[in-house]
Amino acid sequence: MVKHQPLQVYERQLCLSCLTGIYGCRWKRYQRSHDDSSKWECTWFLILSSSFLLLLVWSYFWWEAQNDYNEFNWLLYNRSGEWNDGTVPVIAATLVGFSYVTFLLILGLCHIALGQQLNLYWIHKIGVLAVLTSTIAGVVSIDDLWRDEWEIVLISLQSTGPFLHIGAVAVVTTLGWLVAGQVMHGGRRRLQVIVLLLLYVCVLLGLYLVPLTISSPCIMPPASLKPRPSIIGRRGAPMLAPENTIMSFNKALQQKVIAFEADVTISMDGVPFLMRDHTLRRTTDVASRFPGRQHEDASLFNWTEIRSLNAGVWFLRNDPYWTVKFISTRDYGRAVNQTVCSLVELLRLAAKSNCSVLFSLRIPAPEHPRHKLWISDVQKAVQRSGIQPEQVMWTQDSYRYQVRASAPLLHQTVKEMLPVDGLKEKATHTLSLHYSKATVAEIRRLRDSNVSLNVYPVNEPWLFSVLWCSGVESVSSDAPHVLCKVPHPIWLMSPDEYCLIWVTSDLVSAAIVIGIFILQNYHTIRWRMSGMRSYNPEQIMLSAVARKPGRDVNIMKEKLIFSEINNSNGSTDELSMYVDRS
Repeated sequence: MVKHQPLQVYERQLCLSCLTGIYGCRWKRYQRSHDDSSKWECTWFLILSSSFLLLLVWSYFWWEAQNDYNEFNWLLYNRSGEWNDGTVPVIAATLVGFSYVTFLLILGLCHIALGQQLNLYWIHKIGVLAVLTSTIAGVVSIDDLWRDEWEIVLISLQSTGPFLHIGAVAVVTTLGWLVAGQVMHGGRRRLQVIVLLLLYVCVLLGLYLVPLTISSPCIMPPASLKPRPSIIGRRGAPMLAPENTIMSFNKALQQKVIAFEADVTISMDGVPFLMRDHTLRRTTDVASRFPGRQHEDASLFNWTEIRSLNAGVWFLRNDPYWTVKFISTRDYGRAVNQTVCSLVELLRLAAKSNCSVLFSLRIPAPEHPRHKLWISDVQKAVQRSGIQPEQVMWTQDSYRYQVRASAPLLHQTVKEMLPVDGLKEKATHTLSLHYSKATVAEIRRLRDSNVSLNVYPVNEPWLFSVLWCSGVESVSSDAPHVLCKVPHPIWLMSPDEYCLIWVTSDLVSAAIVIGIFILQNYHTIRWRMSGMRSYNPEQIMLSAVARKPGRDVNIMKEKLIFSEINNSNGSTDELSMYVDRS
């Protein structure tokens, strides 16, 4: 009986099959190849990498834009007339697209690491193009609709820049393993290998020097830190109760705010009341109470009609800040019964709690019966409330001189960046600016000039920390309950400490990269140091019997064998003998 010996035994490679199968639908062994990837497939890998980088920036933008989600939804409401949370579909689509592209990119990098030929499946190519196209469309749309919000990316880098730098160095250092592998197995592609190596070294050196461009107010001696900024309740505490209602301002008081900020409109009969929108549709039940007038301007209603509206149900129904599920049953019942708040009620609450009030007033239209009386209407409300005029701050840029003449004791603030001399001309020493308009240099210049600066809207702890380190005196926030739990900046370090972290991370990265290249090219370095200049294919095959070779050693042996054959160092008889022995 003859016992047959199998010519070759294949080991199961389940992980490799899944890798090539998911990426390129190559589930069978004969479908895989160690040949170089085609230029077409390399181009698709570049498209995949570009999609990943674009989605990374897009995801970072929406992560930092949490501070202004409500502003985005309000902007959409003003354009469409319907309140919808537009951030939910955008964030969901971004997460799905980013996860999908990241997964494919990891699979592609694994192909490169294992020496497998890249061959992205056509369905994945369609998916990558769809994700890339939709992301570009989203960027263009945001640039058209919400262009000013791009500023938050640059501002956020003052808080995240040092940590993003360390993360980027770690990622590029890890990629050194792939680059070292390509250098080792480059073969005859010397020019491509040199270009790849130079590109990698340039990127790595560039990252090492990035901290020279990082500027953060939180990198400062701890002794130079200014006092904690005061918090102003912007429309009360609108994350905990319906905005611009008595309940909302009471909630803000519980968070230890020093002032209230509100938007004021004048009714048909001369009663100043709190309303942010031009109409009553979003924050009241005007559609059910006055069906034919829901699109009318809020100032065209008299106070009796306005007072009859419910101003709390919309908050529970729309849940604009995703916080309704956290409120208590008692607060839920109070929110249901909220009504529109008048300016007098707000001022009385402020006087009782010893708080200030910062408000901006929408001037009635020329055809409005109170067009020429709105200053006296506001002045009467201040007098009726019993609050001290010094506690009232009016951000009225137009008709400033008329307001000063009629109500000289009221503090006036400015909502635009002006030089100190310009502020003196307007007889004010208080600025209220959007956070994107207040640079660190301007903040410190104004503080040195004894100009009080309030910044809005500040809802995230990282932004509050950056402004605190910059020297801002107060911030207006929709989330005073969040900021009151920030007793100190999220991070603060001296320049020497940051320099030490920077240099240490760069040195550790450089050491790891050098170690990776030495480890990947260990056999080549050992052979060259031994003085060997030629290799005998038979010796290579005999050495394979002594120990089980790794994949890299096998590839090198194959290259040495074919190098001997191509260089005609062996005869045809020797080649036949080698084939027989194998």
